[in-house]
Amino acid sequence: MTSRNAGWTRWVPAVEQFRSYEKAWLGHDIAAGLVLTALLVPAGMAYAQASGLPAITGLYATVIPLLAYAVFGPSRILVMGPDSSLAPLIAAVVAPLALNDPREAIALAGMVSVIAGLVCLLAGLAKFGFLAELLSAPVRFGYLNGIAVTIVVSQAPKLFGFSVKGDNLYHQGRGFVEGLVDGRTDGWAIAIGAGTLLVIVVLRHVAPRVPGTLVGVVGAIVVVAAFGLTDSGLDLVGRLPDGFPSPKLPTVSWDNMERLFGAALGVAFISFADTSVLARVYSARRGAEFDANQELVALGLVNVSAGLFQGFAVSGSQSRTPVAEASGARTQVAGVVAAAAVLGLLVAAPGAFTNLPEAALAGVVIAAAIRMFAIAAVARLASIRRSEFVLALAAFLAVATLGPINGVVVAIALSLLNFMRRAWKPHTAELVRVDGLKGYHDIARHPEGQRIPGLLLYRFDGPLFFANAKFFVDDVLHHVDHSPAHVRVVVVTAEPVTDIDTTAADALAELVRKLAARNIALEFAEMKGQLRERLAAYGLVDLIGADHFTRTTGEAVRRYVRNNDVDWVDWEDR
Repeated sequence: MTSRNAGWTRWVPAVEQFRSYEKAWLGHDIAAGLVLTALLVPAGMAYAQASGLPAITGLYATVIPLLAYAVFGPSRILVMGPDSSLAPLIAAVVAPLALNDPREAIALAGMVSVIAGLVCLLAGLAKFGFLAELLSAPVRFGYLNGIAVTIVVSQAPKLFGFSVKGDNLYHQGRGFVEGLVDGRTDGWAIAIGAGTLLVIVVLRHVAPRVPGTLVGVVGAIVVVAAFGLTDSGLDLVGRLPDGFPSPKLPTVSWDNMERLFGAALGVAFISFADTSVLARVYSARRGAEFDANQELVALGLVNVSAGLFQGFAVSGSQSRTPVAEASGARTQVAGVVAAAAVLGLLVAAPGAFTNLPEAALAGVVIAAAIRMFAIAAVARLASIRRSEFVLALAAFLAVATLGPINGVVVAIALSLLNFMRRAWKPHTAELVRVDGLKGYHDIARHPEGQRIPGLLLYRFDGPLFFANAKFFVDDVLHHVDHSPAHVRVVVVTAEPVTDIDTTAADALAELVRKLAARNIALEFAEMKGQLRERLAAYGLVDLIGADHFTRTTGEAVRRYVRNNDVDWVDWEDR
C-alpha cells in the first residue's frame, strides 16, 4: 500500500508538500504571494496583448497555471505564467487566423495551449524529458536574440500610439517605419510607454527589490487620470469582464486544427525548454532532485488547464520566480495566495485597469524582451569558438526571416545538425609513447613521442554509426598510408567508442579485409564488454579474431612487441 501511495503522490506533489508543511512557512508564503501579485497582473496583461489576445486572458493564464502547478508541480517555488518567449509564437499563429476577432483569437490560443499541454503530458509519461537538451546553448542564444528583436519590433508601434499589420519581422518593421513617416504617432503614448519602460529598466538596476512593473503601470494610470486623457484618443485597456470563465474546450474549425498542431509543437518544446532550465537551476540551489519527466507532465497539465479557461500557453517564468524566492516563498502556497489575490481583483475590482494605456503594456513587454538579449554570450562565442558563433547567428536569422514558429523548427534542426557534424567527424589521433608520461598520447600534442615500430595506435573519439563509418575506414587507411614505417598491426584504442551500429559493423568488416590485403592485422584495446558482445552478434569477433582484443593499450603493445620480436624498450623498463 505504501509503495502505491508513493507512486501516486509522485504525480501530485502537493500531497507530500502538504504533509511536510511547517506553520512557520505560512507567513513567508503569504507575504511572497502578495508581492508576486503586484508583478503578475501587469505582466500577464502585457504578455496577453503581445500574443495578440485581449488583456484579460493574461489574468486567466496567470490564475489557473498557478493553481494547477501548485497541485502537480514538483518544484517548490517555480512560478508558472505567461512568458515573453512564447508570446511571438502564439501571436504568429493566432493573428493570421483570428482576423481581428477577439473571440476567435481566444479560442485559437486556448486550443494551442491544450494541444501543447497534451504533447507535454504524453512526452513526460513516455519519459521524453531529455528532449529539452536538443536546443544547444549557441542555438538557444541566437533563438532568444531573434525572439527579443521580434518582440521589440512588434511592440514598437503600440509604444508610439498606433498599430500595424504584418505577420513577420520585415512587414512589422516596415509598417512601423511607414507609421513614423506618415505621422501616426501619439505624443502621450510615446511619453507614457517610454516612461514605463524607463521606470522598469532603471528600477531593475537601481532598486531591484522594488516592483518596477507595478510602479510603471500605476504611474501610467495616474498620468491618464491627472491629465484627463480618457477621451484623447489614447488606446486604453478598458474595463475588464466581470468574474471568471467556466472551463470548456475551445471551439476551433478542423481546417485551423491542422495549422495549430505544428505551432503547438513549437510552443510545447520552447515552454518545456524554458521551464526545465529554470526548474533545474532552482532544484540545484535548494538541494532538491530534478525530474525532467515529472516537470514535463506537470507543464502539460498546467497548459491543458490554461487552455480550458480561456488562457494561453505558459511556462516557468524567469522574471517572476526570482521575485518569489527573494520575497521569501517557501512552497507553492505563495503561488496559490497570488492566484487568489488576482482572482479577487477580477471579481471585486474589474475596473481597476480601465485607464491603463496599451502603450504602458508595450513598455512592459519591451522591458522583458531587453532581458532576453544574449549579446554578450554570442560575442563570447565569436572569440572562443567561431563555429558556434555561426550557429547562433544562423538561429537568429532563422527567427528574424522565417518567423518564430519556423524559427523554432530551424533552431532545433541546427542543434541536431551540429551534433551530427561533430559525430560525423569526431576527433581522431595516432597515439605515441612519451618519456616520463604514463599512458599513450596524441602525437599532434606530443610530436616528441615515440612510435612503436610497425604498430599504429589509433583512437576514435566517438560512437561508430552510419554517418561516420566511411570516415572511420578512410581515416585509419590514411594513417596507415602516411605512417613513416611499414605498419604490421593497427590497434584501435576503443575506450571512447560507445556504440557500433550495423552500418558501421559492415564498414568494420570492410576495413578488416582491406588491411588483410596489405598483410596488416586489426586489433582492439579497451573495448567495453557490451560493445564486444555486439560485435560478436555481428560476427565480427570471429572475423577479427578473438585473441585480437586486449583489456588495455599497454597489454596490446606488449603483446605486439613479444609476438613480432620488435626492437623496442619502453622508458619505464630502461
